[in-house]
Amino acid sequence: MRSDLDTLMQARNLDAILVLGNAEHNPPMYYLIGGGHISNAVLFKKRGEPAVIYCNAMEREEAAKSGLEVIPTRLNATETLLNDTKEILDAQAITSGRVALYGIFDVGTTLALIKALKSAAPDVEFVGEEKDDSLFLHAMETKDDAEVARIRRMGKVTTEVVGMVADYLTSRDVRNDEVLLREDGNPLTIRDVKGKIASWLVERGAVDVEGCIFAIGRDAGIPHSVGNPDDVLRLGQTIVFDIFPGEAGGGYFYDFTRTWSLGYATPEAQALYEEVKQVYDKVIENVDLNVSFKEYQKLVCDEFNANGHPTPMHNGGVLTEGYVHSLGHGLGLNVHERPWSRHNANGDNLLKSGVVVTIEPGLYYPEKGMGVRIEDSYWVRPDGILEKLAEYPYDFVLPMKNWKKD
Repeated sequence: MRSDLDTLMQARNLDAILVLGNAEHNPPMYYLIGGGHISNAVLFKKRGEPAVIYCNAMEREEAAKSGLEVIPTRLNATETLLNDTKEILDAQAITSGRVALYGIFDVGTTLALIKALKSAAPDVEFVGEEKDDSLFLHAMETKDDAEVARIRRMGKVTTEVVGMVADYLTSRDVRNDEVLLREDGNPLTIRDVKGKIASWLVERGAVDVEGCIFAIGRDAGIPHSVGNPDDVLRLGQTIVFDIFPGEAGGGYFYDFTRTWSLGYATPEAQALYEEVKQVYDKVIENVDLNVSFKEYQKLVCDEFNANGHPTPMHNGGVLTEGYVHSLGHGLGLNVHERPWSRHNANGDNLLKSGVVVTIEPGLYYPEKGMGVRIEDSYWVRPDGILEKLAEYPYDFVLPMKNWKKD
C-alpha cells in the first residue's frame, strides 16, 4: 500500500524517487497523485517526506486536487527540469544519495534528463529498477478498501457489458451457412462487435485502454490474438472474449474472460471447455492464504500434463499449443502486476491478504481451430477468504434466439 513506500525505499537504500510523465495512464504517477489532467509532470518524493509536484501553471488546479504541494512552472515541468536541473535539485535538497526514476516517458527525453541530472548532481546515484519487481509494484501489490471498491465497480461494468454482448450475439439472425447477420443483413464481423463493446464501456465510464481480445476459431487458439477485425461470426466455433477495461482517466482495471460457442459446440470443443473448467474449479477450491502463487501454477501444469497437454513447467521452450501461459497475475493500476504466478517466479509472490489477482487457466489448439480460457478476478480479503469481485455465468454454448440446429 502507499503507506509502505517509505519502508520499501529504506529497504532498497533509496533516498528519493523521481516520477516523470502524465498523471493519466502512468501507474506510478497516478498512484501518488490520483490522476487528473496533468501532462509532463515531475514528482519528487524524499524518504519520510510528502511528495512534491512540478507542473505547468495551467494545470496547477488539477495538480492541487492531489493534496500535495504543487510548484507551478512556466513551461511543462519536464522542460523546466531540463533547463533548470541544478536549481530544482537544490530546491529539493537532493545533492547526494540514491534516487530512483519511474514513470512512462519518451525514451529520448528520458535519456536527456538522466544526462542533465548526472551533470547537475554528480554525487547523486540515479538508478532504475526492473519493471516487474519495482518499488511501486511492491507497494501496489496490496490494495486498501477504496481501491478494491473501484476494481469491484469496474467488474460490475465489465460483466454488464459482457452480458450485453452475449444478448446481442444470440439475438442475431443466422444465414444458411451459419454466419451471423447484422441488422442490415450483412455478415456480422469482429469489428462490428468491438465497436459496440467500446461504445458500451464509454457510456459506463470505462475505456478499452489496451483493446479487448475477441477471437474466433483458429485465433481463439492463440492466447493474445485480438481477433481479425474482418472475421465473421459463425455458429459452432470457440470465441475467446477477454476484456480488461480501465477507469476513464487512467485508473483501475478489471480483467475477465469467457469462452463461448454460439448455437452449438463440437464434441471436441465441449470436452476441452469442460477440462479447463474442472481445473479452474480445482484451483479455486484449493487456494490458501499466504501460499506462493506459483504453487497453483504448478498444480495447473500437473493437471493438464496428466491429461496429455504440453505445459511451460513440463515442456519448456516456446509453446504454441496446450497450456502456454501462467495461471494469473495481480491486478490494479496495471492490467498485469504483482503477485506473479509463473512457476519460476520468486517465492515472495504470495496470495496474502489485500492482493487482487486473476485466475485464468486455458488450453489452446490453433491448428484444431479452437481455444478455451476462463478468467475471473479475485480479492484475498482480510479474513483470508478468496472473493470473486464480479459474478457472471460460465455457459459455454449460448443458444441462439432465432435459430435451431437441424
